[in-house]
Amino acid sequence: MSTIAAVSTPNAVGGIAVIRISGEDAVGVAERIFKPAGGKNVADMAGYTCAYGIAHDGGERIDDCILTVFKAPHSYTGEDTCEISCHGGLYVSKKILRAALKNGAVNAEAGEFTKRAFLNGKIDLTQAEAVMDIISARGELELKMAEQLREGAAFKKAKKCSDRLLVLLSGLAAWTDYPDEDIPEVEPEHLKSELYAVKEELQSLIRNYDSGRIVREGVATAIVGRPNVGKSTLFNCLSGCERSIVTDIAGTTRDVVEESVRLGDIVLRLSDTAGIHDTDDLIEGIGINIAEKTVDAAELVIAVFDGSCPLTADDFYLINRLKGKKCIAVINKTDKEQMIDTSSIENANIQIVCVSAKENDGILALERAVENLFKIDKNSFSVVSAANERQKMCIENALGSISEAISIVENSQMLDALNVVIDETEQYLLELTGERITEAVVNEVFSRFCVGK
Repeated sequence: MSTIAAVSTPNAVGGIAVIRISGEDAVGVAERIFKPAGGKNVADMAGYTCAYGIAHDGGERIDDCILTVFKAPHSYTGEDTCEISCHGGLYVSKKILRAALKNGAVNAEAGEFTKRAFLNGKIDLTQAEAVMDIISARGELELKMAEQLREGAAFKKAKKCSDRLLVLLSGLAAWTDYPDEDIPEVEPEHLKSELYAVKEELQSLIRNYDSGRIVREGVATAIVGRPNVGKSTLFNCLSGCERSIVTDIAGTTRDVVEESVRLGDIVLRLSDTAGIHDTDDLIEGIGINIAEKTVDAAELVIAVFDGSCPLTADDFYLINRLKGKKCIAVINKTDKEQMIDTSSIENANIQIVCVSAKENDGILALERAVENLFKIDKNSFSVVSAANERQKMCIENALGSISEAISIVENSQMLDALNVVIDETEQYLLELTGERITEAVVNEVFSRFCVGK
């Protein structure tokens, strides 16, 4: 494979920047653009050693740098790897990268360093996916789940299941060759016991998937209500900045404004929508139509009502529309005299939280209401779970095959059919870990990575 290079630190000004080079000629590329102090040679550097020196482009000095050398196979990618740490300016880091490209390296693709680690057997596919989860973690629970997978927890569970199935397959193969022999591995009770054990292990991998997905990806949340109830004020309060325009003029918000905010351990992917009400204004009507579609797609709806005045026809329309949705009713403007009658909201089985978005009061109660609604059990995240839809699909496919295998045994069907179904389950597990997977799936997984990782 070619020798690749990329800036591995964020595209922003910082204390240092790191240019990573990996491949057969990584040391050669580094030697051509880096001159160690004291007359050392880069080629003579041992793995896991550093050298201070000057990065240059054809002899023209670029910056004082530190070069770190990792020798194959003891590197992140499993290849010879060199990392040049320079001052953290955008221009200087890009200039060193250009020098590396001029001297034999090629631009790394998104996630290509981690992809090479996978292809070179340094990590399995579940561990590779966990790398991006670690990078994107926004809280303690997300990081905890990603670290479990990075340490190979999912692979170990899948491997345990795979090994049990291989023992069964070997027993079935022996029975096929010697059908008159008593082979313990093909006794019906033993087969059922082993298949049920594998089924339980696989079920444990997706039991907490939805809770984990909520923690990792956040909850698609729509803030809705009629005009001037304080939707945008609440949105800005939760966001911590003025993302939505707030005025006393009804209909100010005409499009959907989006922001991700954290409430406790849950990230809400907020959408501030246009006020839902009857209107003859064409543009405003388009915004209201978009708002209603946003409500339909949302996993959580925060319906805002003005506590300082009675419910209106538009409020009643919204209450009826939200029946059956996961919803929290926010009674806003508690800093004013309360005139609202909440009985219609209570009768619709919608949880009520009272706040003053203007005074930032009651937000903790809203946080607790969200956590209770989604029932996030922090202790459940000590259990290994599938990390994404690809992994979940592989496990569900394996579960389908295992269930079919159990049915074959319980109904005393031909063991030849059982052999085929167990082998199918084994293939799904190999697909989960990446031991058997198409190039297209591999490329899709790593396309979501950032360049330089």
